[in-house]
Amino acid sequence: MQNDPELDGKYLGTISKDFVIVSETLKEAPYQVRKQGYSDYPIFPISKQEVPVGQLLIAKQEAAIEWNYNITYIDEFVQRKIVDEDKLEDFKKVYKDPDEFCCLFVIDGDFTNFLFIPYPED
Repeated sequence: MQNDPELDGKYLGTISKDFVIVSETLKEAPYQVRKQGYSDYPIFPISKQEVPVGQLLIAKQEAAIEWNYNITYIDEFVQRKIVDEDKLEDFKKVYKDPDEFCCLFVIDGDFTNFLFIPYPED
């Protein structure tokens, strides 16, 4: 599971621009998810339209950004068969430290891809 070159060219600029604005909120959310025992693998599905994956955390209209940010966990991805149950261990192996990296799941029409983006240093 590597960052896709198509993702880099088409999406990385707008995602990075938004990420600077929302990163503090996104960094706190996985900490709370893990602290409360919900999951060790929080994921932020992002999309320009509303999507049925996860719960809305930051609406693009609220923060003057281009993407909506939802939050969910790996369990929902397995239930929805976005990640096959037999690939769950592979996912866990490539999942990066959630204190240092944000796990985004980019959804744009038929295009979907995971992206791990580092949080800005304090």
